[in-house]
Amino acid sequence: MVNSLLLQVLIALLPVGTFQVWFSRQRQLRHSRFFIGIVSGLCMLLGHFYMIQNGPVILDLGFVAVITASLYGGFPFAVVLSAGFLALQIPGEEPAEIAGFFVFFLVYLLILYKVSRTFRLKGRVAKMRSVAVLWAVATVSFLIPAVTSIVDGSVTPDWEFFLACAAYVIAFILITHLSVYFIEIAYERVSLQSQLLDLTRQYKLESIRMRRFLDMVPLAVIFIDAKGIITHVNEIALEMGKNAAGNVVGLHYTELARLMGLDATASIIQLVLNKGERVSSEMFKIQGRTMLATACAVNESGTKGIPEGVVYIAQDVTDTQRLKDELDKMERLSLVGQMAASITHEIRNPMAVIRGFVQLLNERSPSEQRSYFRIVMEELDRANAIINDFLSLAQNRIVEKETSSLQSVLKDMLPLIWADANLRGQSVELDLCEEQDVLELNGKEIKQLILNLARNGLEAMDEKGVLRIETRDLEDRVQLYVSDTGNGIPPEKVERLFEPFYTTKEQGTGLGLALCLSIAERHEGRIEVLSTVGEGTTFIVTFCKSGYACWAVAE
Repeated sequence: MVNSLLLQVLIALLPVGTFQVWFSRQRQLRHSRFFIGIVSGLCMLLGHFYMIQNGPVILDLGFVAVITASLYGGFPFAVVLSAGFLALQIPGEEPAEIAGFFVFFLVYLLILYKVSRTFRLKGRVAKMRSVAVLWAVATVSFLIPAVTSIVDGSVTPDWEFFLACAAYVIAFILITHLSVYFIEIAYERVSLQSQLLDLTRQYKLESIRMRRFLDMVPLAVIFIDAKGIITHVNEIALEMGKNAAGNVVGLHYTELARLMGLDATASIIQLVLNKGERVSSEMFKIQGRTMLATACAVNESGTKGIPEGVVYIAQDVTDTQRLKDELDKMERLSLVGQMAASITHEIRNPMAVIRGFVQLLNERSPSEQRSYFRIVMEELDRANAIINDFLSLAQNRIVEKETSSLQSVLKDMLPLIWADANLRGQSVELDLCEEQDVLELNGKEIKQLILNLARNGLEAMDEKGVLRIETRDLEDRVQLYVSDTGNGIPPEKVERLFEPFYTTKEQGTGLGLALCLSIAERHEGRIEVLSTVGEGTTFIVTFCKSGYACWAVAE
């Protein structure tokens, strides 16, 4: 009897043992129910051949396999295996006994269905409670025929009978709990393996993303561990340290600094790594570029004290430094311009007095001396014109604008332009668009812009020259064309036309076009020059309409 019982114990443990060996990957999860159901069914049949029977009392641990298949194989396996097990255990041939057995079978199936429906969703403690309900029902089903057989005298109980029954009940309870426990352990193990694989995959993906990000950012990034060993270097840092032959990963940071000739790099890393500084920065030059280096402490545990590593970041600030220098230069030039504007404004007052007295002397002087006074007054007028242009150019004021069309401002200036052209024996041609969108303009400055460009064109031509003025209304901009039929301007001089005090005319001040450019820029406009030597020159002034980003498109 003992040997048969031990053999039944081994057979009852076969489903969980084989499942532990077979179930090792997450992809096997969808086949696990089928595997448990089939193996449990085979073990149930195998256990039936080694069952112990004493009259109506049957000791068969194959019911453990039925419970295991019911809980983990699904309800279909529960019905099939339970029906098969009960069919093998139908007691006697009395109709009453058979009817009672089937009633018990139906009650058991109802309990099993209720337990197995939500079994997989429960926690381990709740699952053990459900298992306790099942083995309690199974124990009752075993005890009823045992007690009945003792009462009716069909079995004479002795100590061996009671010992076998007790061993069966204890083995049944232990094996049932062990089976559920180890199957749950297998599921948890595979679930943890799957989670670990997912975390490993995510870690590798994040590592690749971080490495690509570090290689794409315009910063030199170097990671250094607590021992001062370089663990990662991005592409920019490798280019910066190209004097260091070979792979720099694995080198001590002092060795890399020595190879690159950067003592500043070693010093700021040392401040963070050895002295516990949180952040340290330094400026240095390498390969003709200005770099801003920053070393930051890394404490993965979040505690203060000696860092667990250092992140070294170097940024190329050459262009930023150049812009800063240019800004400082512009501020100095602006200050000089303001001083010069103040000085020239004060010069105009004594010059006006001088011109007045020269004019008075001219009227009272002999006729043979008046030509000298006329030359003096012309030069004084020329100097005054230079001062006026310089003041207009130097004043960095915010102009007040109003809604107006370029067409209306141009029409106000046409009589003056025609008059200048007639005095020179020249003509003016107009090609103005009929309808034109309004712009935000300062009428006074736009008039000065138009007059300067027109007079430049007239002065560039001989008699019979033709000055052509044209306007165009495009979708996103309004354009003014001022063309002459003069000799044109060589390309090397076109590039310098808008420089202050640069002129191609004998009597020019060199400030007219610079003033025109300043006015156009204050109106968010641009000026282009098209010139062909021997044919003439065209100035194109473009104003962007409100709500359009025409310069962004052009660039």
